[in-house]
Amino acid sequence: MQEKKILDVTCGSRTIWFNKYHPATVYCDIRQEEYSGIWKSVKGESERKCVINPDIKCDFTNLPFLDESFSLVVFDPPHLKHVGNNAWLAKKYGKVDPDWKRMLHDGFQECMRVLKTDGVLIFKWSEYDIPATEVWKSIGNKPLFGHHSGKSSKTFWACYMKGQE
Repeated sequence: MQEKKILDVTCGSRTIWFNKYHPATVYCDIRQEEYSGIWKSVKGESERKCVINPDIKCDFTNLPFLDESFSLVVFDPPHLKHVGNNAWLAKKYGKVDPDWKRMLHDGFQECMRVLKTDGVLIFKWSEYDIPATEVWKSIGNKPLFGHHSGKSSKTFWACYMKGQE
């Protein structure tokens, strides 16, 4: 069996992955659920389906892996603060709790713990409710580099390297 070198700690429905079953990747999430229903969209109402089926069900603030286990860690945590529990976006992406600063700080520390020295952490953040600058302050670390993307440039992709903080 091939050693798994990549860890996605918040895989959700794996929407950012081109290969949703990449053989070198361990997919984790705190949720294991399936949603199907009618939600309002820009074009009216539409049926939507979301399947969250991680390889390992776990909390990204307390990962069940040894120190320095992975060469690449992907961290795309929940980012919504002002969304109803039954909204489509909440079902698809989850939402942050009131203590989101501590949650993101602890999650970042766990990602770095399981990352090998010189390993890379890719951090994806949507600034829909919380600016990335507040996130960097809460985790206590700015990325090496990053890029805004999306229609309104509200998604921030950031890169960290363990040992280069």
